[in-house]
Amino acid sequence: MRYDLIIFDNDGVLVDSEPISNRHLAAYLTELGHPTSYEESVRDYMGSAMHRVHDLVEERTGQRLPADFDDVFHTRVFAAFERELKPVVGAVEVLEKLTADGVPYCVASSGSHERIRVGHRTTGLDRWFDDERIFSSQDVGRGKPEPDLFLHAAERMGVAPERCVVVEDSPLGVRAAVAAGMDVYGFTAMTPAAKLAGATRLFDDMRELNSLLHTGN
Repeated sequence: MRYDLIIFDNDGVLVDSEPISNRHLAAYLTELGHPTSYEESVRDYMGSAMHRVHDLVEERTGQRLPADFDDVFHTRVFAAFERELKPVVGAVEVLEKLTADGVPYCVASSGSHERIRVGHRTTGLDRWFDDERIFSSQDVGRGKPEPDLFLHAAERMGVAPERCVVVEDSPLGVRAAVAAGMDVYGFTAMTPAAKLAGATRLFDDMRELNSLLHTGN
């Protein structure tokens, strides 16, 4: 196998949270007087840390979001996760295979540690991720598309960036992985392939990933 570390994005790659999250984000922004469609939320915020939401709204409108915006949003999203969230089809099989083969892996997400944990606990993926395998943009300050998060994860896992591959489904995440000097496999189940054009490889079914990792050049 080529890579010494597999770095997974979380939302949309391991847990099928992007539709839920963007539906609630669009609704809440609209409620606060910043009309946003689901499609616009996906376009502008998918794969980003919460500070990007604040920054873009202030840049576009000159208005700041309420101080409790993150707390209210996460309360709504976490409640929806408990009702609706599922693992991405094929993710469990990928993790089982990596574990059986002894291949190191981790998750590096723009989401908070709490968000990652809630999603994993709800879907049963928590069995695959102890604290040493979870990295959040909270750990580095600058989220994707900056490379800081992926470089931090690689350093903590003891692997050189060029020996890592990132599994991502957002343009921001692909840009971050490329900037970190890592290969990146773009998951196109929710994002058009053209928007992940910087990826090393593209695939649209998580069940394909194990074979892709074994046949990568």
